[in-house]
Amino acid sequence: MNPLWAGVMVSLLLAGCASGPADNISLIPGDQVATQTAKDGLFTQPVEWKKTKPGCDGNCPSIEVKSLAFPGVPILTRLVDHALAIMTGVSATSAPPYTTLAEFEQYFWQTAAPRDAVFLSARTRYMNRNLSVIELNSQQRITGAAHGITATQFLNWDNNTGKVLGIRNVLVAGQYDAYLRALRQAHQQWLETQPDAKGDPEAYLHMWPFQPSDNFAFTDQGLVVKYDAYAIAPYAAGLPELTIPYEQLKGILKPEYLPSDSTG
Repeated sequence: MNPLWAGVMVSLLLAGCASGPADNISLIPGDQVATQTAKDGLFTQPVEWKKTKPGCDGNCPSIEVKSLAFPGVPILTRLVDHALAIMTGVSATSAPPYTTLAEFEQYFWQTAAPRDAVFLSARTRYMNRNLSVIELNSQQRITGAAHGITATQFLNWDNNTGKVLGIRNVLVAGQYDAYLRALRQAHQQWLETQPDAKGDPEAYLHMWPFQPSDNFAFTDQGLVVKYDAYAIAPYAAGLPELTIPYEQLKGILKPEYLPSDSTG
């Protein structure tokens, strides 16, 4: 996780996701929220829009959003909105001058070049009664850049406590190094699927060495750890994903986060 992004996430959660422009992202009538959200997992609705710069003709900057609202959990709706907004920041040392998508939109129209484009998305990657895992992605096409700028981030939401779960929240105390060893093993297995890495493993690892990451998601198969472009592979490899099977996480992941058939 980008340290800047992590810091803003923490400050947002400590502030209780104070109300703001995203408060009205609730698409079902208020008197229906309770019945619609009293199901296993959280009820979601799509938030989708595409805009070009107002008053612009010809080549115009554009923003497209395919996100989610959680009508029964407004704090999560605001968190997703906030997270997508700050994923557009390109500086690793300073926070962007906006905190919501509405604020980002106004900033973008003022600063974007004619062909600049931003696509932001949020989708549920995994859901059950206790967890909601949301995958956030941003793609930015900025004039003068050789490639589009991409970023990805998982939010593992505890439905019971109403909090985001960080990696140290789900690991047994003292087992972070064991988690990294399991992640390194998953990386080695992933390398075996990459033609360039198989052709010259030493040169590949010299250029693209293993990197620790806490950007994890619960799935049916195990913990998935996802990387941004250029983190552990060239741009052509996209956004690599490493999977650590639950069988390899016994004694590392807290028992309550292991599937029942993996705890024996």
